[in-house]
Amino acid sequence: MGKLTVLALRAVLAVLLAGSLFLQTVMVPLLAADLEGAEDLAHPPAAYVVVVLLGVVTAQVVLVCVWRLVTMVRRGTVFSHAAFRYVHTVIGAFTAAALLVFALAVLLAPGEAVAPGVVLLVCGVVVALLGVALIVLVLRMLLAQAVARDVEAARMETELEAVI
Repeated sequence: MGKLTVLALRAVLAVLLAGSLFLQTVMVPLLAADLEGAEDLAHPPAAYVVVVLLGVVTAQVVLVCVWRLVTMVRRGTVFSHAAFRYVHTVIGAFTAAALLVFALAVLLAPGEAVAPGVVLLVCGVVVALLGVALIVLVLRMLLAQAVARDVEAARMETELEAVI
């Protein structure tokens, strides 16, 4: 990966992380204030706020893990067992995000506050998030193959040096 690509990706990650911090510090409290007066909600307003706040945290976890993986790519150490920790965390974060979005759909479903079509759209987001988790799982399998081949190549190189 070229230096310009790494720099561009880090810039995007930094902007997204700053945006998520803005969401946590400004928008979530505003959401909490807006929901306080809402009488047509079937559940307490705090439940919605907690789900949104935890959803932002899952996004932040993914951003930090991708930042670490980009650092490993730049250093040439991504094809190692250390990368699996970050990939597993990303898979877990996307799965947690899917569960949180499903919880939001459950919170929105009863009552007249939200149309049933909106709840169905939110459930579609759950399927999309689980799909992303599955894609990352497939990429993890490719990483495992690359690491195994790298280990095998290093072993063969050592044997060749011993013969020479």
